[in-house]
Amino acid sequence: MLKRIDLFSVLKSCTSKNKQNNDEKVDENKQFSACLKQSLASLGPLILTVVVGMTLGYSAVLLPQLQAHTNVAITINKEEASWVASLAVIPMAAGALIGGVLIQKYGRKMTHIIICFPYCAGWILMYFSFNLQMLLTGRFLTGLCSGIITPATGVYIGETTDPKNRGMLLGGIPLSVSVGLLGSHLLGTFLTWQVTALVVAVFPFIAWLLMTFTPESPAWLAQKGLSDEAQESFYWLRNASEENRQEFEQMIARVKATNNNTNKIDEKNRLKELLEPEFWKPMAILLVFFISSQWAGVNAVTFYSINIMKQTLGESINEYLATFIIDCIRVIASIAQCILIRNIGRRPLALTGGFGTFIPLFILSGFIYSQKVFNIQNPNLVAVPITCLLAYVFFVTAGFVSLPWNLIGELLPMAKRSTGSGIASFVAYMSIFSVVKTMPALFENLGTDGSFLVYGFMALLGTAFVYRCLPETKGKTLHEIEEYFKDSKEDNSKGPLDTRL
Repeated sequence: MLKRIDLFSVLKSCTSKNKQNNDEKVDENKQFSACLKQSLASLGPLILTVVVGMTLGYSAVLLPQLQAHTNVAITINKEEASWVASLAVIPMAAGALIGGVLIQKYGRKMTHIIICFPYCAGWILMYFSFNLQMLLTGRFLTGLCSGIITPATGVYIGETTDPKNRGMLLGGIPLSVSVGLLGSHLLGTFLTWQVTALVVAVFPFIAWLLMTFTPESPAWLAQKGLSDEAQESFYWLRNASEENRQEFEQMIARVKATNNNTNKIDEKNRLKELLEPEFWKPMAILLVFFISSQWAGVNAVTFYSINIMKQTLGESINEYLATFIIDCIRVIASIAQCILIRNIGRRPLALTGGFGTFIPLFILSGFIYSQKVFNIQNPNLVAVPITCLLAYVFFVTAGFVSLPWNLIGELLPMAKRSTGSGIASFVAYMSIFSVVKTMPALFENLGTDGSFLVYGFMALLGTAFVYRCLPETKGKTLHEIEEYFKDSKEDNSKGPLDTRL
């Protein structure tokens, strides 16, 4: 009898373990399925973000070929060359504000779909350009579309992914830009600028095809009162687990409360909503982070990197090789960011990136100053500026300049996410423009060493600000992040989102 009972207990235990293992496998399969669907939903916007990178990198392809007079139909002087280079960046800022309006009115997904066709048209127009006016129009159109895409992508990915996958997929935004820069430079090395434009024109069409199979943001659908469609979209992206059901119910309750408050507020008091802590606090963090990270000089220093390599390695260095090295480091750093942001979180990554940004800049500034003052000509020291430059490019890409783009999709409250993302992207692009515009005067008046010192000091200030103000959002739902900023009276450093390491 005892033997039978023991045998029965063993069989029962084995059955229980098998059932538990089967349940775990089912959960793993559901999680994998949800991750796959969220990745598919993010793929279309990320392909469009690759085109943003190609738009930024296209001037490096276009200008050398035009200035070499290989095209008899279009010839440019130095003044016209500056317009060709800047006419994509200038409309990006305006496009960011337009994008903030479009994603609220027409939806996050629909904004991407709408913009695919003018994006294609801009690149095709450049392919068929037979005069400078057509070329500039194409550059303007692609720059405007790039600006519109920027807030839409961060918000869409942030709202369609769960806390476990959100950081990694938002990290795909800077990775896509880096891939776009590398891709445009590689294409320009082997193809003419016209054929390069034609190849790039295919990417928005591919993104459009992919996005026809993915759902609209559940949060936006809920805001528009489409609760059934929001539920269908949410569960398609996540699966209908108990945890996800609770998160969906929290989202619906938050939307209803927000809509009720909005209906009670007249137009005169609508601006006062922007002074609510759940909006102005994350907005201030984003704006200061954007300005300080852009003024860490990434666009200026990487632009000047070719000259640094020539100064240290000699004039014989191949410019395309030097550009390729920088682009590859950017891509590697962006891949590292996607991995690290999920494993270590936002704050440690931002602080590591900040330290890795200003320390090489200070060393590089001191080295160049010492060379100039003491006339040091030791060939054994060539590795110092090269190492500093490459370390700077890696850390500024992996954890400093790219992180605020990820945070757009996380920090801003749902009710003002469209407005906030447009404003933040506008400030980011204006910061990029101001850095690039002031770069020649800065290098001329302060020298290379002084300019790097300025950029390093701005990176130091940004790092100190991040340490003091940036909360950790790893593993938190968008509702938890919004609640963290909502109560201005409590000490936020002890809330659910910690600002301490």
